[in-house]
Amino acid sequence: MKTLQHVGHASTKWTLNGVALKNQEGFSMNGKNIEIRWHGRGGQGAKTAALLLADVCFKTGAYVQGFPEYGPERMGAPITAFNRISDKEIRVHSNIYTPDLVIVVDETLLHSVDVTSGLKSDGAIIVNTDKTPDEIKPLLNGFAGRVYTVDARKISVDALGKYFPNSPMLAAAVAVSNVMERDDFIREMRASYEHKFAKKPEVIDGNMKALTETFAALEPQLGN
Repeated sequence: MKTLQHVGHASTKWTLNGVALKNQEGFSMNGKNIEIRWHGRGGQGAKTAALLLADVCFKTGAYVQGFPEYGPERMGAPITAFNRISDKEIRVHSNIYTPDLVIVVDETLLHSVDVTSGLKSDGAIIVNTDKTPDEIKPLLNGFAGRVYTVDARKISVDALGKYFPNSPMLAAAVAVSNVMERDDFIREMRASYEHKFAKKPEVIDGNMKALTETFAALEPQLGN
């Protein structure tokens, strides 16, 4: 299984004198893994988003894993990817069966994949859709936890001129899970984009706009 795992020290931004830090709606790190499962379709960037999330958390001092499920990734076929993020060394290397957070990059998967399978009752799910959380809840097999929605199509088309859902959904994952400070995330993502798209400043600016627009779009749902 291909994973990215940090082997250094945990970030002091997550704990202070042994007390876990969290925002109003975020998860507490408090010495345990946060486990995330991504659902998407081949070519939408779900696997890339999972690896990017691992990378930016790694750079701020976390122990991380980011990996896709085994199997061929055909364009349009359902795919699954995973993250573990912790302030302590991660010794588990299996797939994730009881996630704290599920991220659905393609809304159509709600009709064909049990995306809430194993999702903890006090966990959360983020769905890429133009619908409200209340409109999505009936499609979630009775899941009674927190539901968030992000219109990644609208955000990415506005910011980039094309439909690339992975950047908005990556920002949504950070906003809801609170695995790192927003300013740290924005700083590390800018550095990543500047390295990857050094000769395409318009792509850098577009992706950064997509990230910030996603945070702003989620604020009412997060109660910020």
